[in-house]
Amino acid sequence: MRQLGPLLVVALLVTACATTAPNTTPVAKTTAPTVVDAGRFVQSAEAELAQLNVEQQRNEWVQENFITYDTQILASNATAKQVSASVDLAKDAAKYDNTADLPYDIRRKLDLIKLSVTNTGLSAAAPSDAAKTAEVTRIATALTAAYGSGRYCPKPAECMSIEDIAAAMETSRDPKKLLEVWRGWHEVSKPMRSDYARFVELMNEGAHELGYADTGAMWRSKYDMPPDAFAAEVDRLWNQVRPLYASLHCYVRWNLTKAYGPQLVPAGKPIPAHLLGNIWAQEWTNVYDLVAPPAVDQGYDLTKILESRADIDARGMVKIGEHFFTSLGFPPLPQTFWERSLFTQPKDRDVVCHPSAWDIDDNDDLRVKMCIRKTSDYFATIHHELGHNFYQRAYNRQPFLYKNSANDGFHEAVGDTIALSITPDYLVKLGFLKTAPPPSADIPLLLRRALEKVAFLPFGIVIDTWRWRVFSGQIKPEDYNKEWWALRLKYQGIAPPEPRGEEYFDPGAKYHVAANVSYTRYFLADILQFQFHRALCQAAGNTEPLNRCSIYENKHAGERLTRMLSMGQSRPWPEALEAISGEKEMDATAILDYFAPLKTWLDQQNEGKTCGW
Repeated sequence: MRQLGPLLVVALLVTACATTAPNTTPVAKTTAPTVVDAGRFVQSAEAELAQLNVEQQRNEWVQENFITYDTQILASNATAKQVSASVDLAKDAAKYDNTADLPYDIRRKLDLIKLSVTNTGLSAAAPSDAAKTAEVTRIATALTAAYGSGRYCPKPAECMSIEDIAAAMETSRDPKKLLEVWRGWHEVSKPMRSDYARFVELMNEGAHELGYADTGAMWRSKYDMPPDAFAAEVDRLWNQVRPLYASLHCYVRWNLTKAYGPQLVPAGKPIPAHLLGNIWAQEWTNVYDLVAPPAVDQGYDLTKILESRADIDARGMVKIGEHFFTSLGFPPLPQTFWERSLFTQPKDRDVVCHPSAWDIDDNDDLRVKMCIRKTSDYFATIHHELGHNFYQRAYNRQPFLYKNSANDGFHEAVGDTIALSITPDYLVKLGFLKTAPPPSADIPLLLRRALEKVAFLPFGIVIDTWRWRVFSGQIKPEDYNKEWWALRLKYQGIAPPEPRGEEYFDPGAKYHVAANVSYTRYFLADILQFQFHRALCQAAGNTEPLNRCSIYENKHAGERLTRMLSMGQSRPWPEALEAISGEKEMDATAILDYFAPLKTWLDQQNEGKTCGW
């Protein structure tokens, strides 16, 4: 049985007490809930949650694809209905906390019902007061819409979408231009600040009603361990990988100093956030050209290869991703996937372009929504999003409450595990390369991947560390921005390119804050994908270094992966982890194994350089 934090309600049974005179009959005590009662409740609640989930998914899909006043209201109403029902059912489920001899499935489903509010469109509990529920869902919808329709307009007739800004930051090497577009996007989140503060108040009120200290404690209770134990687990994993990140940070900084000069990037200081090729400096692959080893050529540029292929469009890139999964033994995606997904930015309307995978009906209506460009990043992202879809279909025969990943880090890790198999040998099999580069080219490949995966690790911790402290009250609204940048400095060694006062709300410039999506899953995924990759490569009989292994076309690896995916959330995540890896504990040594040649090389390059910040 999963261990939870505080109880969700405080009163389970009510005893009627009366002062009785002689010869009067005492008032009978309320009958305690029985196993049969619990089973009936679970069956009814599961059916209700399943129906509400489909309704909410359909409304949210329309709202994110057609951002209008009316679709926001429809999505908000559907979310409010789902959240309200989830909260009521969570409170009802708690009535069975002390019922003895409950079968495993009933006990686990009761626990999942109590946490079902974190799987709603709101990702949190709402207060039981109807007006406050309406308010919190309205704010949630407004924050997401503000992000999705955000624009930077240097001139009234010249506006840049987030995709335009992302493209500029990927390619420009003009620090003034980079600062301009970085600053422009971060203006989008300024109006969110007061709404977000109220949003936190309302979510915490809902969490308190369910017995949690705050929303952060409720989020951390999803991981089959007490909230504080989970926070300690995240710290343990980070400490395993921190030396690798420190070596990468040192190497990247002194190369940026060479490119931009010591006045802009001084030794021993944090790296300015706008110089790392990404709006949020969450991954650094776009500055590879500035830090690439000068004497070694990786032998190819996947973005240039994709751009040169006139026969491959956005849909064709998704077809390639689908084929990877079918090569492992998975059935192809349904025809409705191709009819109902969104692959490119529409010309006639705003949409939320952030890549996402959808399981609309909890059965076979699978979709992706993304605005694909022909780049290596999008090629990998496609594999990632399809990982969600194939996971969703693998567990679609489970009862509704088990139709989820073992924990949310698993869901994010599956597609990224597949992306680790985008090796030169895989590209040869696709016809993108004639021959694979020799092992001497591994350092450039590993460096590029580390700029994505290793650079991300501390960012994956920062977002929820900030939110957990906001939810708990440790960070006050008047210190939102100051504490945001303090955490980025501590974990990432990153600083804003200019002073950022409390008139700004820079956390809201990240989708997952505006959309209230828990982010620790991505940190866990960054760890788990290497653990999965190592295990699947072992199943495939791989004898090459871990970074050169691809499981493409290997049915043995596919069988091992299917075994874990089909479990859904029916068992605690350590058992699902054991099904794929033979291990019950998350372990970051796999990422260290994967990047071991690079770590040795980085430390050699950093000799005599000033490291740390």
